[in-house]
Amino acid sequence: CTKCKTNQLMINKDIQFSNKELINGNLICSNCNKIYSVENGIPRFVSAENYISSFSYQWNLHRTTQLDSYTGFPISRNRFFDATGWPENLEGQMILEAGSGAGRFSEILAQTGAEIFSFDLSSAVEANYENNKHYPNLNIFLGDIYNIPLLKAFFDKVLCLGVLQHTPEPERAFKSLVRYVRPGGELIIDVYARKFTALLHWKYLLRPLTSHMNKKILYKVIKAVVPALLPVSILSRRLMGKIGARLLPIVEYSHLGLPYALNKQWAILDTFDMYSPLYDFPQSIEEVKKWFEDAGFLDIDVKYGSNGIIGRGRCPYQLL
Repeated sequence: CTKCKTNQLMINKDIQFSNKELINGNLICSNCNKIYSVENGIPRFVSAENYISSFSYQWNLHRTTQLDSYTGFPISRNRFFDATGWPENLEGQMILEAGSGAGRFSEILAQTGAEIFSFDLSSAVEANYENNKHYPNLNIFLGDIYNIPLLKAFFDKVLCLGVLQHTPEPERAFKSLVRYVRPGGELIIDVYARKFTALLHWKYLLRPLTSHMNKKILYKVIKAVVPALLPVSILSRRLMGKIGARLLPIVEYSHLGLPYALNKQWAILDTFDMYSPLYDFPQSIEEVKKWFEDAGFLDIDVKYGSNGIIGRGRCPYQLL
């Protein structure tokens, strides 16, 4: 229970099941009687109307855009295994995924055979559920990274990719995740890197305006601008590499081998993702390393990766 912290929730008698999965109804705390709804197969421990409403909007518009099963390219798979270094078979493991979005990494996680608990604070959980509900080992719920309704010190692995920089307090969100790693378990996160060159990006010049715009209007503007600028951006990258890719105020992925139509979908999605979030707090390598050290973790490895900074560490047996 997110209110009184008891571990006992009861299922009301009118709840609907399908193949032993909860579909609709209520979960009731046996201690304080707080009620949590289960709708369309998803337990809901918070309201989806919050500071990340832009993610609710984008992931339900682009439900399948970044799924490897949709693109036919192993882009999410490669990023996942590059960041984690985990084996492909994780049967018998309990894994917590914080901030699932539409489930691009949930899909990869589910294929490892581990038991996965995956949540998001936005209604992107609806997209994740539709994309991945056929995996019986994937459990999806709507929840808050600061108040996760699961047993502490329970998970063999905790994973959080592409999320912490978009929380109001990234370090506090990290400390919350620490509590759910079992002794001997592993925590892996990534976060945008705070570097001088990164701060010169168009994103940080325009975000003071765009992050407060109506999301539907912003999306319409981006959807109109990206197709016009995309050919120029592709050529600029081809001629000048990474520097050329940053000259225009959009992102594109021709370097990943995406065909033009798919590249345009990704460019619209990630350009919106770049300008729309209310919070965007990049971190330094020193700061991320200190997070792990302050948590008392061992085998700490913090380095630059494809999406900024990757941090990993192992919870000592005597910590929790």
